[in-house]
Amino acid sequence: MITTERLVLRRPELRDASAIQTLAGAREVAFNTLTIPHPYPDGAAEAWIERRRDDAFLITLRETGEVVGMIGVRVNAEHEHGELGYWIGVPYQGRGYASEAARAVIDYAFEELKLNKVFAEHFARNPASGRVMQKAGMTYEATLRQHHKKWGEFVDAAMYSILRTEWKGLRTED
Repeated sequence: MITTERLVLRRPELRDASAIQTLAGAREVAFNTLTIPHPYPDGAAEAWIERRRDDAFLITLRETGEVVGMIGVRVNAEHEHGELGYWIGVPYQGRGYASEAARAVIDYAFEELKLNKVFAEHFARNPASGRVMQKAGMTYEATLRQHHKKWGEFVDAAMYSILRTEWKGLRTED
């Protein structure tokens, strides 16, 4: 479990499936993520929890425990890097929860997982996600043109990363 000023990031449990299905199932969330389907099928949240419970965190509000989104880092141990991924439910977007959670998970990735690099990508049509990455200390690297196909449309992917040495520099500035 990771606690921030406003959030608690915790491992998902089967009891969270309904909230996950409701929030992730919104068309606006699915539209800007690579792997979330729309409509979100029954049973998919439970299957996701079983697959990802070791590398994902639910983003919950510290005061109420309400689920607002998901964040995780998929680790490639051989290369000592991890890919950050996240989504925030539509009613909770624009409140800084993703940036706060991203900073906390990047700290976790370097402190606990001992990674050398954390990277992430977002659909270029979703610049708000890029701002989350920037606020978390990540640096823009490149845009991969028509890199993914989502719902029959080719979309560009903007790539960001942060290295352990850069992260250490940010921490000494705090």
